[in-house]
Amino acid sequence: MKMLAEMFSMAPANKDHHPALRCAVGVFVPLFTLVLLGRLDLAIFASFGAFTGIYGRGETHGVRFALQLRAGLLMLLVMFVAALAARAGFAWGLDSPGSTWLLVLATTLVAGGCSVAISWFRLRPAGSLFHIFAFAAIASIPNQPPLWEAMLVAVLTTAFSLLVGFSSRALPGRRTPWVLPRHIRRTLAEKRAAWLEGAGYLVAAGLAGALATWAGELLGFGHNYWAMVAAVVPLVGRTTRHRVHRGMQRIIGTILGLVVMAGILLLDLQPWQTVLVMALCQFGAELFIIRQYLLAQVFVTPLALISTLLVVPSSPGILLRDRIIETVIGAAVGIAVVLAPEAWRRFRARTTPA
Repeated sequence: MKMLAEMFSMAPANKDHHPALRCAVGVFVPLFTLVLLGRLDLAIFASFGAFTGIYGRGETHGVRFALQLRAGLLMLLVMFVAALAARAGFAWGLDSPGSTWLLVLATTLVAGGCSVAISWFRLRPAGSLFHIFAFAAIASIPNQPPLWEAMLVAVLTTAFSLLVGFSSRALPGRRTPWVLPRHIRRTLAEKRAAWLEGAGYLVAAGLAGALATWAGELLGFGHNYWAMVAAVVPLVGRTTRHRVHRGMQRIIGTILGLVVMAGILLLDLQPWQTVLVMALCQFGAELFIIRQYLLAQVFVTPLALISTLLVVPSSPGILLRDRIIETVIGAAVGIAVVLAPEAWRRFRARTTPA
């Protein structure tokens, strides 16, 4: 009962609507512009560029700008490499199974590398979840738009998110000091922790990707990178209990989010209405992501699926099926990775002679 109470408890609000509104605007304006231009094939680059606004949510304007700039540049690098990887795979003429396994390997390296980079830059939210999603999703697109157009949209969206991040300085009552974060030398313990965390992301993402790919080839489902994303969710947390809770919340929240997504699909929305729904989902996700992770997933799930459908139209039923299967696989792997060190210590304690 105590575990369930903790999983479903709601933390107190802390002006969460402010960062939520910034993120919603950062998503809506670029995507609505693409709707007007008839270029929704570029929507995925705008969506991931808008992730810049997620960072530095509770900081002063100067610190927020610096953190978001670092986060934005890292995401731009990930998107650029992903677009190149997609083109390289097509140029080499790799068969489908071979390219799938290579994508898992590349995404695994991104998971570990970006985790270390995020830790090094002292960014929050921690971890490389967004970078795993961005790299694998973009690299999986079969018909890539022109590279210069894709990156232009990504850069402009990132710049817009930075602008939104410090736009409230125009209001005297909301203005905070324009002081950049000072450089803090990292101790040996911090450096070691960053590399160990990166190794954890490498293992969790790699195992989940391999298991999801293998199972998908046998049973006929896809989107293995959703399992890789779900696998790193439990790696963020203060305690082992909290991390396990996050994995379970990911599964429960995804199931509830799929119900919401099914309702959205029944509405048969126009493109501009779809973009509006995405902005509302982004608002809801950021409103609750700190306070109640399970509830946030109810908004994250349709947001992720709509983003996928905008770029690569597919059967909604298959998409919903893949989402829950991949999430369960990934979350289970992530929880296992979290519990493994403690299980190993207990095993060593029992087998080591007194």
